[in-house]
Amino acid sequence: MQSLKYLTHYSQEIRTQVQNLIDAGTLGERLLHKYPSLHTCTTDKNLYDYVMEIKNTHFRSSGVISKVLYDTKIRDMHSALGTHTFVSRVQGGKLKAKNEIRISHFFKKVPEPFLRMIVTHELAHLKEKEHNKAFYKLCTHIEPQYHQLEFEVRLYLTYLDKCGRLY
Repeated sequence: MQSLKYLTHYSQEIRTQVQNLIDAGTLGERLLHKYPSLHTCTTDKNLYDYVMEIKNTHFRSSGVISKVLYDTKIRDMHSALGTHTFVSRVQGGKLKAKNEIRISHFFKKVPEPFLRMIVTHELAHLKEKEHNKAFYKLCTHIEPQYHQLEFEVRLYLTYLDKCGRLY
């Protein structure tokens, strides 16, 4: 069986099922059937508005997000799909703190639920820095289908890795 690096923490049974879909050439077809269209957030401004809408719905009292953008420097899809940073700078005699969210430019052309999953993940880091039980509880509070969407994003990344672009 080929290496399915995005699915390593899933059971052998699931990895075998995915490998069978790849071998049969039907994984892409299944993804396209479930997610036939792409999101419309193709600019950094659109992405900022999209993130702020989700943030304001679920985290009214959390810190301000100063920057949201698609980042072309995020290339290692295995280790990061997006990043959140907390930047502290001294300006004059004051310490200014800013939150930034950067989403891999790869997510400019994916279905909206995939983008929502990544945004949910990065927004959850505003409150929980570590990937712990509280973090994933927060993710499912923002997006009830978070775990299913994460799995399907991993399926899509696996498809990209094995077969090339789908959208």
